Amino acid sequence: MRQKILSVDDSKTIRLIVAKAFRDFDCDILEAANGVEGLSVAAKDRPNIIVLDLTMPVMDGAEMLGKMKANPELKQIPVIMLTAEAGRENVLKIAKMGVRDYLIKPFKEEMLVDRVKRVIDLKPRGQDPEPERSGGSDGLSILLVDDKPAIVEQIRKAFEGTSWKLQSCNTPAQAFEICNTAVPNAVLVSLSLPDSGAFSAFQAIRTNPAANATPIFGLSVKTATEEQARAQQAGFTGIITKPIDVAHLKSTITAALNGGGSSYFETRSGAFLVKIPAVLTAPLAAELAAQARAKILEAVDSGFDKVIVDMAQVTKADASVIKLGLCVSHLCAELSLKHRMIGSEAVAFECRNYQESKDWQFELNFKEALAALNGGPLVPAAA
Repeated sequence: MRQKILSVDDSKTIRLIVAKAFRDFDCDILEAANGVEGLSVAAKDRPNIIVLDLTMPVMDGAEMLGKMKANPELKQIPVIMLTAEAGRENVLKIAKMGVRDYLIKPFKEEMLVDRVKRVIDLKPRGQDPEPERSGGSDGLSILLVDDKPAIVEQIRKAFEGTSWKLQSCNTPAQAFEICNTAVPNAVLVSLSLPDSGAFSAFQAIRTNPAANATPIFGLSVKTATEEQARAQQAGFTGIITKPIDVAHLKSTITAALNGGGSSYFETRSGAFLVKIPAVLTAPLAAELAAQARAKILEAVDSGFDKVIVDMAQVTKADASVIKLGLCVSHLCAELSLKHRMIGSEAVAFECRNYQESKDWQFELNFKEALAALNGGPLVPAAA
C-alpha cells in the first residue's frame, strides 16, 4: 500500500520542497495551506504522517495538532513539526506538543526524508520485492565497505573462529547491490572513502526499506572528529575508531543487534534515567550521545520533565564521561528540563575540575537525586 504524506504549510515553496524530497519514493503527497485545510485532508485521506508548519494563518500548526490529539481517529497520526525558530522556549513548546520529531527551517531535503523514514516505511519507486535478510542460524552476516585491504584482513581475522561471516566491498555501488540481494545484519563503512563515499553508501543502503533498521557503523581514525560528527548527524548507528579494538567491535555490533543502547536508558519514578557504564569508550559515548536526544524527546512527549544521569558505576570521570554528560546537560537546558547527576564524591570532584561541568549538581543515589528534583529549583545549565 502506498504511503501518504500530508504537507501542511502556508508557503507554496515549502510544499514544493517537501514534494520534491519524496519524488523518488512510492508515496502520495497531499497538501494543505493551513490548519483548517490540513484537518480536512487528514480526516478525508488519513495520511500515514504529517509534515506540519508551526506558524500559519487561519489556523496554525499548534492548534491543528491540538485538534488532532482530541480526535480519536486522528490522534495516532505521527507529526513532524517545521519551525523557523530555534530558540529554547520554542523547541520546548514543540517537544511538549506530542510531535514525533521537528526540523528547523531552512532544512535539507535529505534530512526531512531521513526523519520521515524513521517513522514510516518508504519504498523507492519501482522497487523489486524485498530481499531476505541474511544471517539466521548460520550466524551473523557483516558487510564491510572499505578500500584498505589491511582493515579488511584485520576484521576478517577478528571473526575467525566465530559464526560471523564477513563480506567486503570498496564502493557505495557495490554495497547497494549486496544489500539489495541479501540484507546483512550489520554494516561497517569507512568514513575515509573518497568523494564522501561513506555517506553515499549510507544513503544507498537506507533506500532499501528492508535495511532501514540495519545498524550502520562508521570506521574512522580517532582524530577525524569532523567526519565523525558528520556521520552522527547523518544517522550512522555509531562510530568505531581506528586502530580497531576487536573486542569492542564485537560488543558494539552485538549491543546494536540486541536493542542498541536501550539498556542505558530507562524511566523510573517519574524521571528519565541515563546510565553511564563503568567502562565508557569514546565510540560508545558517541553512540549514546547520538541516541540521547531522540530518547529524551520521546520522554518529554510522554510527560517526563526530570532527567537523572547515573554515574554511580563510573570510577574515573574522563573526557568521554564529560562529553556524554554535557550532551545530556545541554539538551536539558535547551528543553528547560530539571536534571541531576548521581556519582561518588570523587567523581563529582573530577567533573568540577572541568570548566564545562563545574555547575553539575551531584547526589549520592537515585532517591536523593529524585527528591532534589521534586523539591529543588531548576538546575543551572552547564557553562
